[in-house]
Amino acid sequence: MISLRDFETQWLDEIESGSPSSTLKGHRFAQKILRDWLELDVDMAEIIYCDGSGDGGIDAAVFIPSEAEEGSEGDTWMLVQSKYGSAFRGVDTLFVEANKVFATLEGQRDNLSSVSDDVVKRIRQFLSQAGAKDRLEYVVATNQRLTHAEYDALEAIRGIGHEKFGAIFSVADVSIETIYNKRAEGNIFGGNRLKVTLKTSISSSGEILYVGSTKLKDMFEFMQEYKKQTGDLDTLYDKNVRKYLGHRRKVNKGIEHTILHYPERFGLYNNGITIVAEAVSQEADNRVVLFNPYVVNGCQTTRSIYLILQQKLNSGGKGNGGVSHQQWLKRLDNAVVVTKIVVVGDEGEELLTETTRYTNSQNAVSEKDFLSLEANFRSWASEFNAQYGVFLEIQRGSWDARKAWQKQNPTTQPQYESSVYAFELLKVYVAGWVGEPGAALGSNSRFAPGGFWFKKVNELPEFDVEAIYAAYLLKQLADGYNFGRASEQKSRKQSRSLTRFLFYMVAIDLLRNFLLMQDMEHENKDISQVIARLHKSDLLHEIGIISINLIDDYFRHGAEDTLFDEPGFRRTQEIRQFLMSDKLGKDDQYSPGLKAQLNYARRDFRRSPIAEKIKAVLKED
Repeated sequence: MISLRDFETQWLDEIESGSPSSTLKGHRFAQKILRDWLELDVDMAEIIYCDGSGDGGIDAAVFIPSEAEEGSEGDTWMLVQSKYGSAFRGVDTLFVEANKVFATLEGQRDNLSSVSDDVVKRIRQFLSQAGAKDRLEYVVATNQRLTHAEYDALEAIRGIGHEKFGAIFSVADVSIETIYNKRAEGNIFGGNRLKVTLKTSISSSGEILYVGSTKLKDMFEFMQEYKKQTGDLDTLYDKNVRKYLGHRRKVNKGIEHTILHYPERFGLYNNGITIVAEAVSQEADNRVVLFNPYVVNGCQTTRSIYLILQQKLNSGGKGNGGVSHQQWLKRLDNAVVVTKIVVVGDEGEELLTETTRYTNSQNAVSEKDFLSLEANFRSWASEFNAQYGVFLEIQRGSWDARKAWQKQNPTTQPQYESSVYAFELLKVYVAGWVGEPGAALGSNSRFAPGGFWFKKVNELPEFDVEAIYAAYLLKQLADGYNFGRASEQKSRKQSRSLTRFLFYMVAIDLLRNFLLMQDMEHENKDISQVIARLHKSDLLHEIGIISINLIDDYFRHGAEDTLFDEPGFRRTQEIRQFLMSDKLGKDDQYSPGLKAQLNYARRDFRRSPIAEKIKAVLKED
């Protein structure tokens, strides 16, 4: 198994390469943390980097509208404080930086930079109109996980934030170490044999299944013991398909509400949890010893139990807590959670995978998380890696683990130099080949296993490794235009913010029309092959230039046939909503300007000198 030190060194290589300034390091660190741990899509969430002089204690601010996050019922602002290396000095740093942020939001700090000033004004407006389902999260990012004292300090900061901003305020922490714990490669159960005791009333149902109920207090003690042995409660969910969703989704609020107000009904309302273990040993007094346990279903349930009971039972104080607290404790004695324990044993990977899939299939799990369980994607990944020398990442974070492993084993082949996330390529294909940029900009759930677009694309015989590679090449082309983040030229920032998927549609449309007019095959499979040939001949970038120029012109105020004159845009004046429509580029009553722009670009492309070069390449045997 890769050591934490090797993983951290590799993880930081990308951040420290090129001798960047401390400000740029902060940008990179915050960006990578958000990408690898919080799994934010830069085309859906708005990420603003503020760190530097006059940042007001905010290194990065992230706005996540409710429609951008599956299962979310409200909007979220994240305020990220990234501290790594010597910049983090423990409890003092936590309080100093949090107080800076609080003072900034309360208008007590002057001389803010223009970027921070704009962000703070937006957050103040957000706070003035936020509802119960909206969230303001303060995120602390560090190299190593926080110590117990630092966790206590962060909890105290949460309390201060509650007093200042109300119940919408919450805190979170993330570190390179927690990413490592979730992503590091190894055996199904790792190298060490962990033994944790759980008090529970269960009975066996065959050789591999135990079913029963566990008191919430006993589950809490089990989790405390696990954390004491491992130092990181998150590793209990390493075989789960998702991480803790925090307070942003409705499932957690419902679980927590039941624990707080109807604990005795918890077993009735909740679906229960599933634990897999390498082995189980039944002891006296209804105790079982679980060897290498993992919660594969019930992450939200168990973490909510831990959160509420930690607050209620481990907050200190020598009094009795009042009558209502004593009554709640009595009701808690009758609170149970339905528990299934599956002994994986020698069946390992197959049984673990199927247990994870089926026990999560009816919950609020993001279907996107099941991608790594799809047999075809695992097969495509192996073929893609071998054929193209690019690491196809089907689980977020596995690329960092792979790089660390390669550094530790430099003579072992293959040694990959680049990677791409398979889920993103699925959206590229739908936006470009299928011609649905609005769908690709919308919710991720329709592209995840079980979703409409996932099913539709996987039913297409032409969607194969060759198509995935072509989508990768098109994505690489788009990456050069800084979509989803501020362009170096401020005048182009708006045209690059939300138009990545529109770029894919335009590029494929230009290619398809060109092939059609040359009387060449122009079906989806042909398009994939043409992209690979143009890339090999160093001509693909010419398609990119024409496409990006069209998009920049489309967003130019005062010009002809622009987005701002489109009937579909003028109805709402909302750019995101306009671009997410399935009518984009297809309905003359919705976006006639875009259709006109495409017609001009097609004509100019066919008449350009580069068209003859492309034609010559495509007619070669």
